[in-house]
Amino acid sequence: MALHFTRAEFARRQAAARAALREAGLDALLLFAQESLYYLTGFDSSGYVFFQCGVLTADAQPFTLLTRRPDLEQARRTSVIEDIRLWYDADGANPALDLKGILEEKGCRGARVGVELATYGLTGANWERVRRALEGWCRLEDASDVVRALRLVKSPAELEYVRRAAALADDALLAMIQAARPGAFEGDILAAGQSAIFRGGGDVAPSGPVLGSGERALLVRSSTGSTHLGERDQLTIEFAATYRRYTACLMRTLAIGATDPRQARMFEVTREALSAMTDAAAPGRPLGEIDAAHRRAYDGAGFGHARMAACGYSLGATYRPTWMDVPPMLYAGNPTPARPGMVLFLHAILADARAGLAMSLGHTIVVTETGREVLSRLTPVYEACR
Repeated sequence: MALHFTRAEFARRQAAARAALREAGLDALLLFAQESLYYLTGFDSSGYVFFQCGVLTADAQPFTLLTRRPDLEQARRTSVIEDIRLWYDADGANPALDLKGILEEKGCRGARVGVELATYGLTGANWERVRRALEGWCRLEDASDVVRALRLVKSPAELEYVRRAAALADDALLAMIQAARPGAFEGDILAAGQSAIFRGGGDVAPSGPVLGSGERALLVRSSTGSTHLGERDQLTIEFAATYRRYTACLMRTLAIGATDPRQARMFEVTREALSAMTDAAAPGRPLGEIDAAHRRAYDGAGFGHARMAACGYSLGATYRPTWMDVPPMLYAGNPTPARPGMVLFLHAILADARAGLAMSLGHTIVVTETGREVLSRLTPVYEACR
């Protein structure tokens, strides 16, 4: 069995989730987020693109998974789930009715049942199926944050995987910097980084990466169409390295062929911004203070027009389509307190459309009991790749 955590750790997580349900006055929780299923049971699958639901009750009844036949062995061999129910594809099939039958067995008629609504694992069409099947039979309410809140603070075992992912990210960035030079093909640069991750035992990242030169260096989303670097160019790289589904991110903008005095100034300000943001990440302090530091650094240096409106987010074990494990986002006024064990990606980004220049720096940190730990061993520098 391919379990990446001990059964005792899964038992602790499920017990904490059941306690959270009782505190919220909920009798059961319908788990549609693949991240929640992985966290609570180890179940590792892409089957969430179809109708797939875990059922956790506030009492000690066994965890139940409703899924399709292709995920039967997946559930048996990657998770601690013993009660696995199947629904089958057919014209007119409605797995929400199978789900209702499971809830009936668990005594949930008339109960308060939470649903994970804020997840890519529950489409609008599938939510409508569930809503119609259970309307008037039980009381449904949004409980998207029950397991998400538990997942924010990582256990020591989880942090081991995060640190392994961070080491792979460093290896990948070094490989990409070495491959970046005038005339180089973006695809070769990307391949160098991904090869380092895969050779190190990492996984395919849940999204990205962002890698673009020229005008595309100002983009902060991945886009299709790889090209060759110019003799004098800029290259923005943002990516996640993933290990056992846990991610660590890095971000850089590189000068290609020659440096630019304007971009060198942007680099100095960006480095100062990232340093101030990192210092602001401390236990007990609101996460919004990180963005406040971000804004002060950029706005005070005259780059307010080119910065982003937020400066990072939480990371964890996530599935496609994103490595962002949100909420929380790092935006101004966010009152969520930083807690030891939180993993955050801090990014300081300038996209100066008027000058046609980009500059970005970003790294992953862990909030500690006394401050924060930067997981990358690499010190950002601004110099030309030749």
